[in-house]
Amino acid sequence: MESNCKTIVWFRRDLRVEDNPALAAAAKEGSICPIFIWCPKEEGQFYHGRVSRWWLKQSLAHLDQSLRSLGVELGFIKADSTADALLDCVNAVGATKVVFNRLYDPVSLVRDHTVKQTLGEHNIIVNSYNGDLLHEPWEVYDKSGHAFTTFAPFWDKCLNMQIEPASLPMPWRLLPAEGFIKKFSLDDLGLENESEKSSNALLGKSWSPGWTNANNALVDFVGKQLLEYSQNRVKVGGNWTSMLSPYLHFGELSVRKVFHYVQLKQMTWANQGNTRGLESVNMFLMAIGFREYSRYLCFNFPFSHEKPLLSHLKFFPWNANEALFKAWKQGRTGYPLVDAGMRELWATGWIHNRMRVIAACFCVKFLLLPWRWGMKYFWDTLLDADLECDILGWQYISGSLPDGHDLNRLDDPELQGSKYDAEGEYVRQWLPELARMPTEWIHHPWDAPTSVLKAAGVELGSNYPKPIIEMDTARQNLTEAISVMQTMSGADPSATNGPSEVVVDNTEIGGTSDPTRNLHVKPGSVSGSSRDQRVPSVQNPNNFLSKGKRPRVSTEDRPQDGPNRVACCDNIEGSRKDEDLSSTADSSSAKRPALSTSSFCVPQACSVSYCDSESSDVKQTLKEPMDWSKVSNQDRT
Repeated sequence: MESNCKTIVWFRRDLRVEDNPALAAAAKEGSICPIFIWCPKEEGQFYHGRVSRWWLKQSLAHLDQSLRSLGVELGFIKADSTADALLDCVNAVGATKVVFNRLYDPVSLVRDHTVKQTLGEHNIIVNSYNGDLLHEPWEVYDKSGHAFTTFAPFWDKCLNMQIEPASLPMPWRLLPAEGFIKKFSLDDLGLENESEKSSNALLGKSWSPGWTNANNALVDFVGKQLLEYSQNRVKVGGNWTSMLSPYLHFGELSVRKVFHYVQLKQMTWANQGNTRGLESVNMFLMAIGFREYSRYLCFNFPFSHEKPLLSHLKFFPWNANEALFKAWKQGRTGYPLVDAGMRELWATGWIHNRMRVIAACFCVKFLLLPWRWGMKYFWDTLLDADLECDILGWQYISGSLPDGHDLNRLDDPELQGSKYDAEGEYVRQWLPELARMPTEWIHHPWDAPTSVLKAAGVELGSNYPKPIIEMDTARQNLTEAISVMQTMSGADPSATNGPSEVVVDNTEIGGTSDPTRNLHVKPGSVSGSSRDQRVPSVQNPNNFLSKGKRPRVSTEDRPQDGPNRVACCDNIEGSRKDEDLSSTADSSSAKRPALSTSSFCVPQACSVSYCDSESSDVKQTLKEPMDWSKVSNQDRT
């Protein structure tokens, strides 16, 4: 060990001491100074929502306690510039190196480039590691050296590549670097304000953040629920999925550990001839694959948070209707299954992946609302909000990916309800105004006889809304919108998604490439009011939270002024083997030139109105394009 080597270990979304490549590398070389930097201004429009900040705070406290037991303490720093804060830490302890684990979302990639550039100018060594993926994005290309643009061949390639060992050993002891750094307390970071604490207290009854709790959740899932995963994962009520996505997002759980742990079970069941178990394993590993693919797309197409990958989609005439958007957010569309999902999202910060798909489809296909609006709302409200996964999910649902939803596909929420909530229990749980509706009518109360509605205490248009749009009207609107798009783009009217469509080149910016623009991330609002996005009160639900990992919470424990504010693809659940996640187009990657590694310019986003979380009357313009012209492939590796 080179005891004279002092290293700054920069923690971000890798909040664990086990299988942490950056921490392990620094511990071998000498003394370390572990820090976490909270820089709200750099988050821009993707400032964390309340429940996501709650999880982050709890996870940081857990990590700090673990590091203290190993001999060091985690330094909390609040700053306006991450690069400047890191440079101050380097100077304070006399460090010669900064290490961190890589991230792949657009905001982090710009930040990391700035950090490497700033520290490099001061002759500080900066090393980054893979602590988030099975394979780095630049390791997975087709035979021609092109980036994959559909999931199936990407994941097949990944499964046939060598994966690193399951886990790096946890250091037995860490040597603290000497020096004085101006630190903050965890509370000083401002991750939680006083008005949010009462609502956040409910989350603590349902979830247990922290890396050791993440390991327990993994063991519990594999040991008790994985066997029936293929059958139970489609149930929208209860906790039938892994519930691991928040742990994976914050890096409390190593994806390599999850993969190898499940593989061990796969080998056991293969030896036993357990076909049901093998089917469940394959579906769960595919869910891991979707998470990998989300990072892969963000790296190779860094504009994907604001522009569709398929070029003709830029002509789609989205309906920027704030009233419809508000009704969707509040769970007042008049379609019970959609409304139940949106109410659960508000109250708990969590909904089943199936409900995320159904709610997102209604947003973009029925209401024709811009997919970026829905993506931003999920980011603001989900406990496991993950930008890369949210981008993948919403682009997929909006038909913006080569293997995404067929653009003209319109799924009937009534039929979806009959399929995934056959007895109506989920709807009754989250829509108490429909609690007495007979099962026969629970998913389409507008068809129920007047006598049935009266007996159930339902007054359509009064205590429960009439459908915000009729199915036939929605289908006609979607057909007309597709026709307009095809006319403007010159696309073949016979195919909305297909091999003839071309994925937009990541160097395009208004049809040209401009390598001279400066890197810039526009600061955004950092408001964290717990009074945002008010929705109608949910009074006396039968079961506020589902059984299992998320226990019930009595109505006495809940704030009386409305449901708590507590992304479209769950970070860990889902399978395109299901009919509503099936591929609809072949890959066009073979027809594309190899991606440029020297110029990454983000197209100017269209200016769209967006209902800010503080008030439906406040509009926010989402037009913060980020320029990649100076971010080379080497910078990002």
